[in-house]
Amino acid sequence: MLKRKQSSRVEAQPVTDFGPDESLSDNADILWINKPWVHSLLRICAIISVISVCMNTPMTFEHYPPLQYVTFTLDTLLMFLYTAEMIAKMHIRGIVKGDSSYVKDRWCVFDGFMVFCLWVSLVLQVFEIADIVDQMSPWGMLRIPRPLIMIRAFRIYFRFELPRTRITNILKRSGEQIWSVSIFLLFFLLLYGILGVQMFGTFTYHCVVNDTKPGNVTWNSLAIPDTHCSPELEEGYQCPPGFKCMDLEDLGLSRQELGYSGFNEIGTSIFTVYEAASQEGWVFLMYRAIDSFPRWRSYFYFITLIFFLAWLVKNVFIAVIIETFAEIRVQFQQMWGSRSSTTSTATTQMFHEDAAGGWQLVAVDVNKPQGRAPACLQQMMRSSVFHMFILSMVTVDVIVAASNYHKGETFRRQYDEFYLAEVAFTVLFDLEALLKIWCLGFTGYISSSLHKFELLLVIGTTLHVYPDLYHSQFTYFQVLRVVRLIKISPALEDFVYKIFGPGKKLGSLVVFTASLLIVMSAISLQMFCFVEELDRFTTFPRAFMSMFQILTQEGWVDVMDQTLNAVGHMWAPVVAIYFILYHLFATLLKQSEANADTKEKLPLRLRIFEKFPNRPQMVKISKLPSDFTVPKIRESFMKQFIDRQQQDTCCLLRSLPSASSSSCDHSKRSAIEDNKYIDQKLRKSVFSIRARNLLEKETAVTKILRACTRQRMLSGSFEGQPAKERSILSVQHHIRQERRSLRHGSNSQRISRGKSLETLTQDHSNTVRYRNAQREDSEIKMIQEKKEQAEMKRKVQEEELRENHPYFDKPLFIVGREHRFRNFCRVVVRARFNASKTDPVTGAVKNTKYHQLYDLLGLVTYLDWVMIIVTVCSCISMMFESPFRRVMHAPTLQIAEYVFVIFMSIELNLKIMADGLFFTPTAVIRDFGGVMDIFIYLVSLIFLCWMPQNVPAESGAQLLMVLRCLRPLRIFKLVPQMRKVVRELFSGFKEIFLVSILLLTLMLVFASFGVQLFAGKLAKCNDPNIIRREDCNGIFRINVSVSKNLNLKLRPGEKKPGFWVPRVWANPRNFNFDNVGNAMLALFEVLSLKGWVEVRDVIIHRVGPMHGIYIHVFVFLGCMIGLTLFVGVVIANFNENKGTALLTVDQRRWEDLKSRLKIAQPLHLPPRPDNDGFRAKMYDITQHPFFKRTIALLVLAQSVLLSVKWDVEDPVTVPLATMSVVFTFIFVLEVTMKIIAMSPAGFWQSRRNRYDLLVTSLGVVWVVLHFALLNAYTYMMGACVIVFRFFSICGKHVTLKMLLLTVVVSMYKSFFIIVGMFLLLLCYAFAGVVLFGTVKYGENINRHANFSSAGKAITVLFRIVTGEDWNKIMHDCMVQPPFCTPDEFTYWATDCGNYAGALMYFCSFYVIIAYIMLNLLVAIIVENFSLFYSTEEDQLLSYNDLRHFQIIWNMVDDKREGVIPTFRVKFLLRLLRGRLEVDLDKDKLLFKHMCYEMERLHNGGDVTFHDVLSMLSYRSVDIRKSLQLEELLAREQLEYTIEEEVAKQTIRMWLKKCLKRIRAKQQQSCSIIHSLRESQQQELSRFLNPPSIETTQPSEDMNANSQDNNMQPETGSQQQLLSPTLSDRGGSRQDAADTGKPQRKFGQWRLPSAPKPISHSVSSVNLRFGGRTTMKSVVCKMNPMTDAASCGSEVKKWWTRQLTVESDESGDDLLDI
Repeated sequence: MLKRKQSSRVEAQPVTDFGPDESLSDNADILWINKPWVHSLLRICAIISVISVCMNTPMTFEHYPPLQYVTFTLDTLLMFLYTAEMIAKMHIRGIVKGDSSYVKDRWCVFDGFMVFCLWVSLVLQVFEIADIVDQMSPWGMLRIPRPLIMIRAFRIYFRFELPRTRITNILKRSGEQIWSVSIFLLFFLLLYGILGVQMFGTFTYHCVVNDTKPGNVTWNSLAIPDTHCSPELEEGYQCPPGFKCMDLEDLGLSRQELGYSGFNEIGTSIFTVYEAASQEGWVFLMYRAIDSFPRWRSYFYFITLIFFLAWLVKNVFIAVIIETFAEIRVQFQQMWGSRSSTTSTATTQMFHEDAAGGWQLVAVDVNKPQGRAPACLQQMMRSSVFHMFILSMVTVDVIVAASNYHKGETFRRQYDEFYLAEVAFTVLFDLEALLKIWCLGFTGYISSSLHKFELLLVIGTTLHVYPDLYHSQFTYFQVLRVVRLIKISPALEDFVYKIFGPGKKLGSLVVFTASLLIVMSAISLQMFCFVEELDRFTTFPRAFMSMFQILTQEGWVDVMDQTLNAVGHMWAPVVAIYFILYHLFATLLKQSEANADTKEKLPLRLRIFEKFPNRPQMVKISKLPSDFTVPKIRESFMKQFIDRQQQDTCCLLRSLPSASSSSCDHSKRSAIEDNKYIDQKLRKSVFSIRARNLLEKETAVTKILRACTRQRMLSGSFEGQPAKERSILSVQHHIRQERRSLRHGSNSQRISRGKSLETLTQDHSNTVRYRNAQREDSEIKMIQEKKEQAEMKRKVQEEELRENHPYFDKPLFIVGREHRFRNFCRVVVRARFNASKTDPVTGAVKNTKYHQLYDLLGLVTYLDWVMIIVTVCSCISMMFESPFRRVMHAPTLQIAEYVFVIFMSIELNLKIMADGLFFTPTAVIRDFGGVMDIFIYLVSLIFLCWMPQNVPAESGAQLLMVLRCLRPLRIFKLVPQMRKVVRELFSGFKEIFLVSILLLTLMLVFASFGVQLFAGKLAKCNDPNIIRREDCNGIFRINVSVSKNLNLKLRPGEKKPGFWVPRVWANPRNFNFDNVGNAMLALFEVLSLKGWVEVRDVIIHRVGPMHGIYIHVFVFLGCMIGLTLFVGVVIANFNENKGTALLTVDQRRWEDLKSRLKIAQPLHLPPRPDNDGFRAKMYDITQHPFFKRTIALLVLAQSVLLSVKWDVEDPVTVPLATMSVVFTFIFVLEVTMKIIAMSPAGFWQSRRNRYDLLVTSLGVVWVVLHFALLNAYTYMMGACVIVFRFFSICGKHVTLKMLLLTVVVSMYKSFFIIVGMFLLLLCYAFAGVVLFGTVKYGENINRHANFSSAGKAITVLFRIVTGEDWNKIMHDCMVQPPFCTPDEFTYWATDCGNYAGALMYFCSFYVIIAYIMLNLLVAIIVENFSLFYSTEEDQLLSYNDLRHFQIIWNMVDDKREGVIPTFRVKFLLRLLRGRLEVDLDKDKLLFKHMCYEMERLHNGGDVTFHDVLSMLSYRSVDIRKSLQLEELLAREQLEYTIEEEVAKQTIRMWLKKCLKRIRAKQQQSCSIIHSLRESQQQELSRFLNPPSIETTQPSEDMNANSQDNNMQPETGSQQQLLSPTLSDRGGSRQDAADTGKPQRKFGQWRLPSAPKPISHSVSSVNLRFGGRTTMKSVVCKMNPMTDAASCGSEVKKWWTRQLTVESDESGDDLLDI
């Protein structure tokens, strides 16, 4: 057997020891402690110890007295064994001394503590047996730590191969992150706790009978059901006649009797907020608040609490905890092993040496005949017909088993037709197994895993058909036959293997969860087993069920409330914290368990034209002189000449030497306009195939030219020695340069014979990198070309159909392709708001103030905007409809109906005339959205024309009204982002379909088993005292459940309220297992984890305790694995379609970085005053960290004042308000100090300061009103001011600010998902009003929760989204006669429900909204978490880098406007330090590139904070690894362009300097001639002219020259201060043509110098060589300006030929030469 060679290099660091059993030395004198069997024995003893402590309860000993002595014996043996181990380890290691002593090893300390707990437990049990200590005493709590010994049994399997330093760093970083996110969660808990205290207070007002006296409140004193009320007449619920609203606390009830849920003070309020955030029982708290206080408070508080705290903040907290230990999870995955690909169970591959000496994989067929069966039987067994026959028999068997149902108690079930069918199928499958064994032999048969499973089913089902074992636990084997059907679909088989194939990981998860449950159950058992009146923790099975219930989060609040009421008021806070921590950990446990389109074919609706014969469009040439009749010619044939002529004209214009880029663009535009004009004359069509080929050739030539241009670029590898710590900008710049040099092959061909080994190694690595770069380029190009080819093929097919079929692309086969009416319709349909973001003249980017509004207006077309508004108005009109105010009888509601139908008719007609209905490329019905539009329109039109006056229940008219409720879904079609969400969710539906099949298969298996075990057994008499069905007759008195919140005890002689009812033998109200349909419905409800506790209790009570395992196994497999798998597949499918799941790590980090940069903002912090005066001292004080922390503590201290409700009648309110006034004056002082330190203008620049100023001003106003009025409104205003100030803590704490931004950005990114959820909610609300608007009240349909109006329906559906008793609401809506009053004519006159409608309505809603949409929202939150809280080494730009950039920007942006001129970017780049530093000595070219990029993208205008930050982010990453394809191509093109322009301008500046030097030399050489000429003129003038007429022009020239010379040192110093960049001009000279024009020099505008006098002479400067005049000066005497002019003209012509400069500066530069 061959194995791949693996690297043997390991990290040479000490590995963390997680198993002290293996760390003892081999030379120890006590040898038995090192034996492997001793280690195994100790692990087994740990499990036995847990079992012993689980049996050690008073109730268990009461039922089974011998267990007390069994546990004592086991504990004694375990005590001696572990004590001996501890003594041996102390002897070997030493107790204290030594590096590896016993007390210095943490695991040894843990083992010693477990031994101590074992001794304490044993001594306590001795006292209990001797009756010295009562078994029900709290001393039993000393056994609580004992279950932790379970860790010893499994810690050996969790040995990490990580260094100690790595583990330490992980734990340290994890602790910091967990602490920070815990503060974040506590912040919101405290916020909502304070709001709850101030908005609600106590829920102690109840409706009681009028004669209720204080101290005499009983169950009979309350209303049935117990109802909260409001003492105020205008708000809340008012008690009915005969009752009055009283405060039960004033009537003498204690806090324990009133319950612990409420908003009495801050502690209870936070406890209640966490209960509500768990989405368990929150709706009943809201109903209590609605009855006690104004309705708007309750809706606002609880809906925002669920949305923000339960869905957003809590999931951010969970994401932090999960992502914190990512490295440990990776280590677990390595330990568990990776999943291999699917391989057939029937074949095996092995290596075989061939004749040539090589190795190859050869398939070995394990089905090779090894038995003694004849060849014909072996061939039959291997045939596909045999396998399909067996699978079809399995299918028939599953159908027969699913058809089983309960036939009554009198029917003898052992000999019915189902039993006989089961016997026949069992015999058949037994014969199949025997045949396979006969053909393959037993060894060959058993070697396959599939055959092992089949053999297990054969043995189990054979035992099951035995009459005494029929319908017993062996029924599992019968129903598991359905698993064999997975072999029918290879895709399903592969999907199952990918999920469950490597069972090691899944098994480890099951073992971990089971161990956690056992340990926590044992701890809770020892904690509460002695509590009286609490039966949930009396024995281990009860404790296990209770803790499993909390793990599933179903009814965990009931378990906690019962325990709190039993332990009493003193221990209630401790018990509440215990259950909350366990529930939070269970939530974490549940949560942690949890490509390119290259279609080449056209849609089928267009390919249908290929079935018809070709009929190309022909044109007739007229006005052509000819003696013969010219036949008709194809239009495309004529069109290609026209296109060719236009292209030749354009190319000719391009080839002209005098044609600039603007003229070429103008010719191109004119050619296009002429082309359009001729196309209109010839019934315009698209480009023909030949014309398109010409365009392709031209594009290819352009690409070749561009590639050649890149080859001529000056580039080379960076061979200098890098600095020790280079900035990331420098590193990435040199990576780009090296990659491009490798791409050009500049280094790979320079290997010489004389190079050293080090150089050869470096060249070899360069060659390897070059090949890798080529491979990357080829892969990217291949993907791009594949997309282009597919798109091209589709276009070719479409154009061929357009050419050969005259009816193609004709709307309704009537309107012509280029008809004027169709063009008009196109203009109307496609018109949209298009705000130009760039200046059409300069090309600069406009920084408009309302760019977000412009983007919103340009989101869809004007027509779609009109239809969105009309649809929204129509939906608002539908909100006012109800069963009592129907649209058929309300003319005002019909107006919106008419408007919607009329506008939609106009819209569809315009779109059909413009794009066609079906058989056109852009048809209206080209996808599901178009079909939905037509369907909604037809339904609305039919309803408007019909408008039925009487609508019977369950009729076609009611169905039409239900379909009319789909109108809000039009928004999905009209808004592109909504369509994108739907497409990303459902485009790859294969995996969702497969996992749905798996879930249905699992449900079918358990449903079939449930039918055969529980059919007819769940029925029982409603009188609990009657056991037999014969005795279930007559009437009996049944007690009524008055309240779930109050804990009143019955007084002597008192009876609970009740009434007399007839005895009935019936199934439970909401579920039964009498047939597969009802069983599937019950299991679907259990799958949602709602109502499974009731199913469990009923099965245990009516069938037996052992059958409770059935529902627990289904909950674990179906809910915690199957349902989590379904949600995970949905989310993964969404991410894959969106592209997120396919991103690499670097690409994911780049997306995270871009998202973080979008929300980064300038500091808006003014600089410190220059002097050291009073303002400077104030600035230092206000910016000191101690001052900021003090202010934050004062804000928290003021918030603590809201721990109790501020009530006018409460005497505590006055001192609390007075203290708040003091805090307000302190905050006024803080604001005043900041204003003094920063100046009013500087203070106002920060938004945080503005918010503080606003809150402080409100506080001052409140102080004035408080002392002036002193009423309830002023107290409310003071509480609001404190709450507003509490929000300012987020801005003062960096971590809170980052995590709060996580929530904000998550809401922004999930905006369209939230809108989609609301639209679906609205559709279901409208349908619910039609279907269930008049259903009678039941268990959960009541005055709070009903469908009487759209508003109430929305609140009910929002409750169902959280899963709050949705199944009970569904059963209330299924009520049928005789339990309701039907009506045959109108649905609004009946109070019956709709069974089938309720089933489809609620199940579909729960799957779509709760399973899919809500989990997508949670997934987006978890995905966005990494943007803000990833570790420093994982970030491309860390928080410190961003902070440093903000500080530097704050220095450069002196006006604090968020924008700076382009020339200031160079100052900003020079000031950057650290990882963003640009070293001008080494990276001068990078500096030029960055400056020119800003100038090019913004055309010399202003740049914003995010513009520079975005440029730095691109320059700081490896774009090849981080950017996606489209963005990568665009970025590379931009960088190539920048490099070309920088190279051109660098060469241009160099040539200009060279020409300057040449000109200076020429001027110096000709100056002597000028001086001689001047001297001669002076000589002649002295003799010929009078002395008074002497010219002064040379002196003026000299003055001018001296001024110019004086300016040169300043220019030189300025050049030394700033190195030349692309914005600098080459020289400081100013020509005559530029006189009077302002010049921009070094990024600043400089006024022109004084105009120089124009003279044909040259300033006199004596140039002497050896005291004599040179020959060159003599030559210059003849014609002093000839050489300079000729040289300049020649260089100018050469430069014009060599470089084509398209910039605006090129003309000036050339003229300057």
